[in-house]
Amino acid sequence: MHQDLYGDVFFPFQVVLVLNQRDKDFCGGESLLVEQIPRAQSRGHVITLEQGCALIFPTNHRPVLGKKGYYKNTVRHGVSTVTFGERFGLGIIFHDSK
Repeated sequence: MHQDLYGDVFFPFQVVLVLNQRDKDFCGGESLLVEQIPRAQSRGHVITLEQGCALIFPTNHRPVLGKKGYYKNTVRHGVSTVTFGERFGLGIIFHDSK
């Protein structure tokens, strides 16, 4: 699990697109998001994408509405183990590189 934080300025979202067919070209390889929740256990989310589908997800934090207003939860992302074949994806990261 990681975050793509490059440079001093980065866009709050990034995108990944799946380029080949699940269950034909590869098995496994689901997108994983893990959310760190203050004073609680982290929460994992598994997102299964079909060929041509895109996932837009937070680069660093996501806003969460609490009892006293909004606060930030840190989000990390990754990919589950590919158990068959090869998974090809296109990741788009917006940042101010130097």
